[in-house]
Amino acid sequence: MSKLNKLAQLVKKRKRVGRGGDRGGTSGRGHKGQKARSGPHLGVSFEGGQMPLTRRLPKHGFTNVFKTEFEVVNIGQLNNKFEAGAVINREALIEHNIIKNKKNSLVKILGNGTLDKKLIVHADAFSKAAQDAITNKKGEVHVIKAS
Repeated sequence: MSKLNKLAQLVKKRKRVGRGGDRGGTSGRGHKGQKARSGPHLGVSFEGGQMPLTRRLPKHGFTNVFKTEFEVVNIGQLNNKFEAGAVINREALIEHNIIKNKKNSLVKILGNGTLDKKLIVHADAFSKAAQDAITNKKGEVHVIKAS
């Protein structure tokens, strides 16, 4: 019968560096220097006193946190995916895999492509060309007021 104190070790013990013992005086840390000492070590970006790469590279531009991003849909896509007289809104566009279901994104309809159907379109913004193309085919354009 096996005993608890006689079981084989399941996990190999981690090498604890710098604790003395049978690995010699330096215990796997080399000789002297900052990395041989105890306490805080060098940062990830430290390059031995040389100017770090992150500081050598030029910094350009900025990120505008107030920018409004639109999911862009062309009238050519609407012409291919929807039947004549269809009511097109955000849910319909997601259902037909034209836009992704992003939480706070707005939908903008652009005038690229041709439209040969009457469509009723609800969106957050329209380009002038898209608005003209939809109204020329006796369709309706409804601008959603984002709240």
